[in-house]
Amino acid sequence: MGDASPARPTIAGRLIVVVGPSGAGKDTLMSYAAQHLKERPEVVFVRRVITRDGGSGGEDHDAVSDAEFRRMAQSGGFTVWWEAHGLCYGIPIETRHQIDLGHVVVANGSRAALPHFSAAFPAMTVINVTARPEVLATRLELRGRETRDEILQRLQRSSPQLVGPYELLTIDNSGSIEEAGQAMVDALTRYLPAFSCR
Repeated sequence: MGDASPARPTIAGRLIVVVGPSGAGKDTLMSYAAQHLKERPEVVFVRRVITRDGGSGGEDHDAVSDAEFRRMAQSGGFTVWWEAHGLCYGIPIETRHQIDLGHVVVANGSRAALPHFSAAFPAMTVINVTARPEVLATRLELRGRETRDEILQRLQRSSPQLVGPYELLTIDNSGSIEEAGQAMVDALTRYLPAFSCR
C-alpha cells in the first residue's frame, strides 16, 4: 500500500471588523482595500443592512425599513445587529458561511457593538482606524453639522478603550489615503494563505 497523501492544511476563516470615530475614513480605506484586492475572491467585504435610505450617500448598503429590519432580526437573518444614531445595522447571516469556507471577511462595525461581534465570531480581528484630533475635526467640520469647538469637545468624549478577546490593529489615517490604504491592504492580506492552488 502506498503512502497516504499528506493532509490538506485547514484554512481558518476570520472576521475583520473595522471601527473608528466619525471622520477617521473607515469607508475610504475599505474601498481602497476592496479595489486593490478585487483579484482575491477569498477576501469578502460585507454589505451591511441598514435602516437608511439607499440614496443618502456614504457606504454601499442594503436599505430596509424599520419593520423589515425587525423581521430579519427576529427570523435569524443577522449574525450581529446593533443600533446607533437612530439607525439599525445588521451583518447578514451569510457572513458565517463565508468564514466557514476559510474566507477573510471584512465588516464595517461599531466600537460599542464589539462585544456582540466577539461573541458571534471567536476568530476575529479589530482594525481601529484613527486620525489626529485636528484632522478629525477638519473632516467633520466640512460636513457642516457642528462648530469646530463642538466637534473637538465631542471627540474628547468619544475615545473608548478597545479591550476584548480579539486581536487589535491600529491604522493612523491622518496622512495620505495611499499610505493608510496600503496599511489596510497589508493588514488584510496577512490572514490569507501563503499559497493557492491554481
